[in-house]
Amino acid sequence: MRVFVTGATGLIGSTVVAELLGNGHTVLALARSDASARAAETAGAEPLRGSLADLDVLRAGVAQADGVVHLAFGNDFSSPEALARNVAEESAALTALGEELIGSDRPFVTVSGTPQAEGRPSTEADPVPTDGPVGGRGRAVTAVLDLASRGVRSTAVRLPRTVHNQGTGGFAGLLTDTARRTGVSGYPGDGTQRWPAVHALDAAVLFRLALERAEGGSVWHAVADEGDQVRDIAAVIGRRLGLPVESVPTQSYGPLGPIFASDQPSSSAHTRQTLGWEPKHPGLLEDLENIRP
Repeated sequence: MRVFVTGATGLIGSTVVAELLGNGHTVLALARSDASARAAETAGAEPLRGSLADLDVLRAGVAQADGVVHLAFGNDFSSPEALARNVAEESAALTALGEELIGSDRPFVTVSGTPQAEGRPSTEADPVPTDGPVGGRGRAVTAVLDLASRGVRSTAVRLPRTVHNQGTGGFAGLLTDTARRTGVSGYPGDGTQRWPAVHALDAAVLFRLALERAEGGSVWHAVADEGDQVRDIAAVIGRRLGLPVESVPTQSYGPLGPIFASDQPSSSAHTRQTLGWEPKHPGLLEDLENIRP
């Protein structure tokens, strides 16, 4: 099928595009710059110039496609206001994409985050948060899933806090960036909180499976590592960078601090059983060995 992909040239999107192309699909890729357009063409996709804020371009992309995979999200996490702008932009984009798909029975795969469950790994049956710093994302994704009752085969792939490839990406990547900047490989609190993770190449397979097979209104967990302790993540980063490893104040991580400090393991048992998804690539701690000083 011809698939319209937003965020097609990012760490996750580039692997999704390769996975789709490698399995007989064609890709129309949203490209917000000349560089992104060139990268999409090099990958074998057709670029469509525009950004997530260009709602008419998004509608035009849907009109040319048999299905949609949404992956784009703003990269500015510098303040609560910046994060709120990212969420608002994505919410408007999801509304535009969804409205264009109503009544078509075409697949619409959007992205979400794995939720937190008190005292246990979260599952696909747990709801995403609809309040807090990223509550708006939860409300927007819930609205997308509700489109299943309006003739859209909408589904959500929930990504863990770290989607990694060659030692980069996700929350672990932010820890690495912070360590390089501050000279300390830090972790909030006592570091026993657990973060789930998945290799980008494994996540890409799940996005394809959801596009091809998932029923409307369904939710999936792209979780390979159920939960690595953050202090173990920081230890690998510190060793690879030759930096001390120690606890740092939660507020050091700005608006993401409360999320960084929370224990949030997650399961993908239902996803594996139902869609036959099986991660095959290195886990997070092994992949972080690719970090170079």
